[in-house]
Amino acid sequence: MDIRSFGLHDAIARNALVHGARTALVFEGQLTTHAEYAARVAQLAAGLAAAGVGRGDRVAILAQNCPEYLDLFGAVASLGAILVPINWRLSAEEVAYIVGDVAPKLLVAADEFKSLLPARLEGVTCYGFGGQQAPWRTLESLYAGDAGAPKELAAAVSDDAGVVIIHTAAVGGRPRGALLSHRGLMLAAMQTQLAWGLTPKDVNLGVLPLFHVAAIGFWLATQLAGGSTLLLTRFDPAALVRHIDADGGSLIGTFPPMLGALLDAAAAQGSALAHLRIVSGIDAPETLQRLRTVCPHTRFWSAYGQTETSGWVSMAPFDECPGSAGRPAGLNRVAIVDDLDQEVPLGETGEIVVRGPLVFQGYWRLDEDNAFTFRNGWHHTGDMGRLDAEGYLWYSGRSPAKELIKPGGENVYPAEVERTLLEHPAIAEAVVIGVPDAQWGEAIKAVCVLQPGQSVAAEALIEFVGTRIARYKKPKHVVFVPQLPKDASGRIDRAAVKAAHGGL
Repeated sequence: MDIRSFGLHDAIARNALVHGARTALVFEGQLTTHAEYAARVAQLAAGLAAAGVGRGDRVAILAQNCPEYLDLFGAVASLGAILVPINWRLSAEEVAYIVGDVAPKLLVAADEFKSLLPARLEGVTCYGFGGQQAPWRTLESLYAGDAGAPKELAAAVSDDAGVVIIHTAAVGGRPRGALLSHRGLMLAAMQTQLAWGLTPKDVNLGVLPLFHVAAIGFWLATQLAGGSTLLLTRFDPAALVRHIDADGGSLIGTFPPMLGALLDAAAAQGSALAHLRIVSGIDAPETLQRLRTVCPHTRFWSAYGQTETSGWVSMAPFDECPGSAGRPAGLNRVAIVDDLDQEVPLGETGEIVVRGPLVFQGYWRLDEDNAFTFRNGWHHTGDMGRLDAEGYLWYSGRSPAKELIKPGGENVYPAEVERTLLEHPAIAEAVVIGVPDAQWGEAIKAVCVLQPGQSVAAEALIEFVGTRIARYKKPKHVVFVPQLPKDASGRIDRAAVKAAHGGL
């Protein structure tokens, strides 16, 4: 037992004592207090333990935002097990890969997503919501039993233990599972709570899906403050305006085009979004100017972070230094290094590297990747940037080894899309790049060379990709060229492709 640990389960128990009667969760009009949430977590933990879930076991969930999702998070944490949230926007092939990668002992899935799962799940006990038919069992049945049984287990769980595996975008053609610890997530949440001055009166508008580290971070930061989270299953701008006005929604995470749509809905309803005081994410300068004009009481926070850093590495109000990603947060050491891992002078661009307790424990079962990522005592983010004399971080793109496209805030690595394009019999070569997009912030563009004597329509090729991987990863634009530029070694010159085709 580590008397100096403080994990997610400890925060839940502390809130039950300090904020027990206050609302912790709202879902479809049903309110759950912090005390009730702690009781639900304890009951579910007892049921999971009785089902054989123990320390280090993986429990996967494939579902939209719901109270059971957060119950499962707390219950797994108290047992020293590991939650694996699965992105329901992925294809069946991608979901099957993740399930095979983590080999869960237990899996929870909503009915609408069961078709994404492999037909055979050997060694996995499967639970669903509501009435179920064998071999599926009912999740509700796990809430029965002696809720006091897991207490000794929870006391023995170190905050250095892994608690969640989130699969990041497929840098090498396959997603990598990032293992995050209690400590990393809790300290990331504490940073956010302190920076935003969150209190028990704050209401987190939980519209981001809980398979994203940003959604988990918003929930945990509000949880630590004793506030409440209003869980939503989908982004509905008109409904969000009503929730902000009627339920006191005070903070929200957004990705393009969410904020613009929210402002449109507010204008249509004549709302000033009076309770909304914090927005954070990514958006265009013109949208942020509109927010500033319509909601002068609301602050948009710019930030830089990634799944591997458990949340924000740097943050600041956008207006404090427009265009920057803020300053390194209190528990992060950030540096900029060159190709030899030597720190570069202030103002020069290089790779962003991070050190501190928020850094993840590593990629699941990928020792070589971990050795490369953690070389020379730093977590290498694969992102490029610079630090100025006042300590502000300026993000300037991805390193060539980790080129990344973010349509609507989702992470898409070109290698995965290129691999899928090359599966089409008409495609000989393909390069995928990101291009500016007014609606989504960034869009996917494929530059392709056809096989001799072959042809395929751009629309057909786009749909081909969309049937094999998540549809948000399919190209929005396709161009065909006679040949792709090559460097002296005969490899495709990606920089030259981007320079020639980076516009629309």
